[in-house]
Amino acid sequence: MPPVVHRFDPPDRFVVGTVGEPGSRAFFLQARSGARLVTVGLEKQQVIALAERVDELLDEVMETEQHSDLVPAIAPVDLRDDAPLEQPIEEEFRAGTMTLSWDPSDDRVVVEVFPFTEEAVISPGQPEEEIEEPEPEEIFLVRMPAGTARAFVHRALAVVEAGRPSCPFCAQPIDPDGHLCVRANGFRRRDP
Repeated sequence: MPPVVHRFDPPDRFVVGTVGEPGSRAFFLQARSGARLVTVGLEKQQVIALAERVDELLDEVMETEQHSDLVPAIAPVDLRDDAPLEQPIEEEFRAGTMTLSWDPSDDRVVVEVFPFTEEAVISPGQPEEEIEEPEPEEIFLVRMPAGTARAFVHRALAVVEAGRPSCPFCAQPIDPDGHLCVRANGFRRRDP
């Protein structure tokens, strides 16, 4: 049976958002086209990796002569989106593997998100020939212009930064009641 493809080409809206208080937030990718809304859960580290890689991809494309005028250096102000996630937030699936590419035929950034599955987890030391990717049941596919992608990166990084502040000594997050800093010999640090 072929996988269900949640395709947005291009989306009216594609954003990262959170639910919950810093320290216990749940992260989501959300795309909307018209009345169709799809939400995928993911981890904070996945948000960071996706945002950084999209930014790097856009920089690489911008350096080529034929695309230098198509890719904005920063997120266009008119495309920035600071609104909350749309309701209802109903998670389709948890993100596992994500792929990213540039489609030169129509100058679009292509993001594919596949569900997390236990079968896709690779054991340390597992021989490469034994690795078999299972067929996904669903695919979250977003194709967007470069300006929309830069705006996505801008928001994603802002959402990540809106969490708990990092300790200037050990870089671990500081909870509202402080934390025991290993680099400060166990002294309790407060928000700087």
